[in-house]
This record gives sequence, C-alpha cells and structure tokens, in this order.
Amino acid sequence: MIKIAPSVLSADFSKLKEQIKQIEKSKAEYIHIDVMDGHFVPNISFGFPIVKTIRSLTSLTIDVHLMIENPSEYVKEFIESGADIVTVHYEADVHIDRTINLIRSLGAKSSIALNPGTPVNLIENLISEVDMVLIMTVNPGFGGQKFIPYCKNKIEELKKLAKKSNENLLIEVDGGIDINNIEEISKLGANVFAVGSSAFKDGDIENNVDKLIRRV
Repeated sequence: MIKIAPSVLSADFSKLKEQIKQIEKSKAEYIHIDVMDGHFVPNISFGFPIVKTIRSLTSLTIDVHLMIENPSEYVKEFIESGADIVTVHYEADVHIDRTINLIRSLGAKSSIALNPGTPVNLIENLISEVDMVLIMTVNPGFGGQKFIPYCKNKIEELKKLAKKSNENLLIEVDGGIDINNIEEISKLGANVFAVGSSAFKDGDIENNVDKLIRRV
C-alpha cells in the first residue's frame, strides 16, 4: 500500500486549518513539512511554530524533512514540536549514524534523504538502521520542479538493497510526482509520495489525493 504525504509547502497558508482538515478527509496518511534554512538549500521555509500548529490540527503522521545544516542540533525540538518522522540529509550531517540514533532515542522514526546526485550505495550500511529513505527526485529548495529521470535508477537500486537488509524500509520520493508518473514510480519500489501541487491543485485536496491513489 502506498502512502500519500501532501507537502504543506504548496498549501494556502491563509487557509491552513481548512486545508489540513481536507487532508484528513482524504486518503492521505502523512503530512509532509519541508524545513529549509537558506544555507543547505537556497530557500527559507518553516520552523518549529508551524510544526506545532499543524500538530495541534491533526492526528495524521507528521513527516518532517530537514533541509538544513547541522540537523542534529534541531532534531530534539522538532520531535517535541510534533514530528513523527524526521528526515535528515546524508549530505548535511558528517555524523549521520549518531543523528539517526538520536532521532530513534527520542521516539520518532528515522529517515535519511539523498539529493539527486548522491549515489544510493553511500548509505548501504545504514539501510538496516533507518525506517525510511527519501530519494529527492528534484533538486531540493523549491516546489514545482520536474521529476529527474535518472532518479528512477536510484529507486530501483534502493529497493534491491532494502530486500537484503530491511524489507520493511519505507521508500519516499519527493519532487515532480503527479498522476502521470506515480504508477511507474510505485512499481520501481517507492511507497511514500510527498506531493505538492498535485495535492493542492485548485484547492481540491480530497479529490486530488484520490486520483493519485487510484493510479497505482
């Protein structure tokens, strides 16, 4: 079964409460929150207050994606703010094993993200230690980008590695996912889909999510 994670980066923040309730009414299981610091990626987005606000509005799984430098310094507060899953970038943390253990010790699920150009084999030894791996299928920092085709190879490679050491691994993809490619990508092995404009288009979240699910 796939899981849809609408990304609030594409939400209308003048209608945040209403749109969170629409996500709850849909078949989405996660809410994806992109945290960007303007250093690791060339954009600035949300912090602890937004996570706390969304946590107060929903019981859905909150999937926090930290696109920030020195993520280990902020993991504890994001979990205390309501994150159920915390994703840190392999490229942003020189002590990523320590950070993974920290996330788990604080009661959240741990996840590693890889930028498009980062090879999957670099995390082969860590796959057994995490709950999820996020394959970025666009260059991180901005919504509305097109899916990068060579990322399909990375999804397939990750799926093969997971079969060896972690059959329960969640494989998330983020970037350029829509009704035209979600079926193909799910067949490659992805089972969690962070979707922005595809979920929030025309404000019809419930219908948009349903269309995505029906394609796989």
